Amino acid sequence: MRHLRLVKFTEEPAVKIAFASNDRLAVNQHFGAASAFAIYEMDESHTCLVEVAEFIETAMDGHEGKLASKVALLKDCAAVYCNAVGASAIQQLLAKGIQPMRVEEGTQIDHLLQGLQKSLRLDPPLWLAKQLNKKSVSERFAVDEAWQE
Repeated sequence: MRHLRLVKFTEEPAVKIAFASNDRLAVNQHFGAASAFAIYEMDESHTCLVEVAEFIETAMDGHEGKLASKVALLKDCAAVYCNAVGASAIQQLLAKGIQPMRVEEGTQIDHLLQGLQKSLRLDPPLWLAKQLNKKSVSERFAVDEAWQE
């Protein structure tokens, strides 16, 4: 697996969303067989590609741990968009708080990000609202830990 990590673009609270994509433009892969994930960080007004992870093809063949390694890679993501996802992968993703999202092959990542931004401003879906609430609570506790008696 190869990683490309990019610099965070803002200090505002943001969520990470992953896309199973081999071209970083469209969702075009099944979760379990994905050769790459593009991970974006987004808030109500900004989106930024922050990481690209590519899996070596030989590492996927016959490797029973491929799902666990992919789920672990996405541990900080609120959701992962893909063309299909198996029952075992769904269970593993949900157990880690990652919402699996199935979309048609070729769905443009920019279009999905714009839709998510719009929903953040208006009425986020439950899975996204939970993720945002979890982030705000953890940030609040981090600030509270700095006080002294």
